[in-house]
Amino acid sequence: MATTVKELKATARPKSGKGAARAERRAGRVPGVIYGDNQPPLTISIADRELRQRILAGRFLTTLVDIDLDGKKHRVIPRDYHLDPVRDFPIHVDFMRLGEGATIRISVPLHVVKAETSPGVKRGGTVNIVAHAIELECGVESIPQYIEADVGSLEIGHSLHLTDIKLPAGVKALTREDATLVTIVPPSGYAEEQKAAAAAAAGGAAPAAGAAPAAAPAAGAAAPAAAAKAPAGGDKKK
Repeated sequence: MATTVKELKATARPKSGKGAARAERRAGRVPGVIYGDNQPPLTISIADRELRQRILAGRFLTTLVDIDLDGKKHRVIPRDYHLDPVRDFPIHVDFMRLGEGATIRISVPLHVVKAETSPGVKRGGTVNIVAHAIELECGVESIPQYIEADVGSLEIGHSLHLTDIKLPAGVKALTREDATLVTIVPPSGYAEEQKAAAAAAAGGAAPAAGAAPAAAPAAGAAAPAAAAKAPAGGDKKK
């Protein structure tokens, strides 16, 4: 699924520096910068409430944005943002300008699907996400919102690797191909249960192997019966 393009209104911020940035924050706006594509950087500011909503909605750093700046639109992608360490609201944001046909390196989140149908999960196993994101290289018009990891067929102790994932067309993975993405972790006590089951199976097979000697007395029981007929035959001869 390709990333949709969102719109965001911004205001030009002619002054730079800490004093000007603090003034913007007091006015309820977040200072930011648009850079890249071999053009001079633009200092801007965005309404705090709107920017905060975009960040809280998720996938902020993988969503293309058209910034409307004084009637002119700039196609960008968020590259970084800083939050106040105490009050946890945005205090600065950086956008990278994207030229037409540009290629970008980006980290895209991994979404695990079909965990409820996994035989390993049904037997008590737990989905363990080893890699929460995958490094990709792709065109700016084909940035995936996320990459799906289908674990519907995984058993306990089995793993899903990057080579098991089908990437969208035009998307190249920068993470190594043999990277483990997801594993199904056994439940507590699983190893002991497996050993106990193996021991029980081995113990149950022993009597079957020793059943042959038990048949010997049955074969020997026929001998006295045959011998008992001999005296009867002898009396008839007399």
